[in-house]
Amino acid sequence: MLGNPAFALRGDGITDFRLSLQGRGPIGCPSKSYRIMALEKITSVSGKGVYVPGSDIDTDRIIPARFMKCVTFDGLGEYLFYDVRHEEDGTLKPHPLNEESNAGASILISGINFGCGSSREHAPQAISKGGFNAVIAQSFAEIFFGNCATLGMPCVIGSASDIEKLTTAVTADPTTEIVIDVVAQQVTFAGQSIPVTIPSTARDAFLSGQWDPIGELLDGISRIEETAGALPYMSR
Repeated sequence: MLGNPAFALRGDGITDFRLSLQGRGPIGCPSKSYRIMALEKITSVSGKGVYVPGSDIDTDRIIPARFMKCVTFDGLGEYLFYDVRHEEDGTLKPHPLNEESNAGASILISGINFGCGSSREHAPQAISKGGFNAVIAQSFAEIFFGNCATLGMPCVIGSASDIEKLTTAVTADPTTEIVIDVVAQQVTFAGQSIPVTIPSTARDAFLSGQWDPIGELLDGISRIEETAGALPYMSR
């Protein structure tokens, strides 16, 4: 389905973009009027951080499977870490994301092998819809990492000791401003900085504005139709 999609990324460090598609015709017909706006380059992400401790936090903990019965990803942020944040009757449990001091945090901080388990893309969608624009952890599950990248949500890797410095600062002062520099591969906060790594393919995609393959596909609609129109079996 290509009818008039619109996407937007919110938050400090990531510039909003809009993608619209005007008109649609069968493959092989002359192109309609398409208006595609290129994706923005992501060079840095900034905001408040919240530390969610734990290793091997899997996608089922990030968003339980029963909340995946949806047509779109809208509203998934409501179910982010639902079972570890809520009792069975819906009342809140003690959890970093339930603390008022962490309201408005847009950078998630965690431990080893974050996003492991099932490869459900609902997990990064829930994190994104929950208001987060980046994740800092000691390591990430590969498929989870890739799904985050296609949302324009950098996942950066730091050592255990460096992440401890960051979490100590954030815990002491939840208003601490964190800046993830994708270019320099470092995180600055409270007068300190720590080195982080971003796999080169994702980093290059962020810096060139080519992090969403669907966006690239839509950007090439005219060439796709031109090629399809030249094929006899497609133009009938």
